[in-house]
Amino acid sequence: MNTDQASGNWKQFKGKMKEQWGKLTDDDLTVVEGKRDQLIGKIQERYGYGKEAAEKEVSNWETQNKYRW
Repeated sequence: MNTDQASGNWKQFKGKMKEQWGKLTDDDLTVVEGKRDQLIGKIQERYGYGKEAAEKEVSNWETQNKYRW
């Protein structure tokens, strides 16, 4: 996969993440930029979830969207 493909895929998944977690801002997703632990932290911050709950949501989302970090 070249850089353009990776960038295009991230943009696609970014949109899906915003559908799933509407409280995440564009700035949040820019910070996350493909880093799973950062996404979990942002979900915890925006939704007030514990780490386990946020990890479970991300795992479920990954399975549904066939996303790999």
